[in-house]
Amino acid sequence: MQPKNLKRLLRALERQGLDVSYNNRTYSVRLVNSPDVPVAEVLLPEDFPVEAKALKQLANLASVRHPSGRCVCRACATPDFHPGDAGVAIGSVVETVGQIIPGAVGSDINCGMRLHVVDLTIEEFLAKRDQFVERMKGDYFFGTRDVTMTADAMRSLFQYGVPGWLDAMLDQPTGSVVKSDLQQLAQESERIFLGGSMNGDWKLAPEELVPDAGLVRDGGLATIGGGNHFVEMQRVDKVENRPLAHAWGVRQGQLAFMIHSGSRNVGKYIGGMWRDKAKATWQKGLKYPDSQIFPVSTYSHPELVASYLQAEATAANYAFVNRLLLAELLRLRLREVYKNVEAPLVYDLPHNITLPEGQGWVTRKSACPAHVGQPVIIPGSMGAYSYLMVGRGNPAFCNSASHGAGRIYSRFDLNRKGASQSEAELGLTGVDCITLHEERRIEEAPAAYKPIQSVIDVQVEAEMVDVVARLSPVLTFKA
Repeated sequence: MQPKNLKRLLRALERQGLDVSYNNRTYSVRLVNSPDVPVAEVLLPEDFPVEAKALKQLANLASVRHPSGRCVCRACATPDFHPGDAGVAIGSVVETVGQIIPGAVGSDINCGMRLHVVDLTIEEFLAKRDQFVERMKGDYFFGTRDVTMTADAMRSLFQYGVPGWLDAMLDQPTGSVVKSDLQQLAQESERIFLGGSMNGDWKLAPEELVPDAGLVRDGGLATIGGGNHFVEMQRVDKVENRPLAHAWGVRQGQLAFMIHSGSRNVGKYIGGMWRDKAKATWQKGLKYPDSQIFPVSTYSHPELVASYLQAEATAANYAFVNRLLLAELLRLRLREVYKNVEAPLVYDLPHNITLPEGQGWVTRKSACPAHVGQPVIIPGSMGAYSYLMVGRGNPAFCNSASHGAGRIYSRFDLNRKGASQSEAELGLTGVDCITLHEERRIEEAPAAYKPIQSVIDVQVEAEMVDVVARLSPVLTFKA
């Protein structure tokens, strides 16, 4: 089947400077009169809106070319595709050769997902729900958390990620981590993408976070962040792949919790700095690209490419530890309230990162790796199912999958509409959202998002991922 009014849609997109075709749920797009630019493909369910702004952003990204001749060799987008605020569409994936594009990752470096299962039934959890929530509100909203660490631990965090931070903590535990099972954390690092460690350099981190000595009290660590970031208690509603779920420690009826956060102000610091550096290296006298997306070339500036990748890795290491600490605060509170409960890690993976793959690098902007056999976590809205998936490694989509359902309304639109819409119209009936900001409930209401089931189904049909388990929301923390 083809979308309704397809011919009219394609003509309208052509008037906006886009050459677009459609075949079997996939839109192929590039800029008009750009035959030497790779065609970018977008997988969309048939009933999803086609947003010209997002298509233009993806076509612009596919056409990024350094004056030295380095270029994008493949581009695609996952079905949570929608316009991005910084000129790069959400859900974009590009493979580059001879160049990297700092702006394609943006400032929320290694934003990602983390999933734990909990040895509690939903009834056992709800029996002490209020007691648990009050403790978590203190940690997540009122600053009662204690993630103090030594200067050495902070440098190790930036340099080596989770393993470096753990080694430093084993030498000198500080903060609430003194109550943690550090051996369990070390064993769980095997269930973090890349082991939670990239080739960072602490000298590239914000100076105030890496003093020569003393203790560091970083207000950004173990924080959720705004926007679509969250910590959510869930129930394993249905298991589809029993052997794999069993191997990953997942059982139907279990409580679970899912975390969506990233590198916070460290990512903003590094991402913003490198967007400016990439622009500053543009060859003098040459017109800036219309998209204002600036690559850095291995031919003209190899040292800058290496430095950027190390800076991005530095922020990524911070994000891995940020999600670990968010989870560990929650796990410690579960143990306080429910006594000796187990809450093992299932997996932790990024969806905003540049990785060496293919002929050069693959940069994913709000899309996650989905290699063969690799766990994939795709959340819905706080009123919809989330999914634990397994990657199938589809090369047509650069071994990637979506990072969520994708927004259908902007936060501004939802706040404007929300003033006149009921809880039911916003999809908030029955939603247990823990937040200090009422506007956050409206901005992140289920009505803001596209249907997650369509996003999952189209990726399964395209052989990008398979379903392992479905999870339903119980309560959601939104900062």
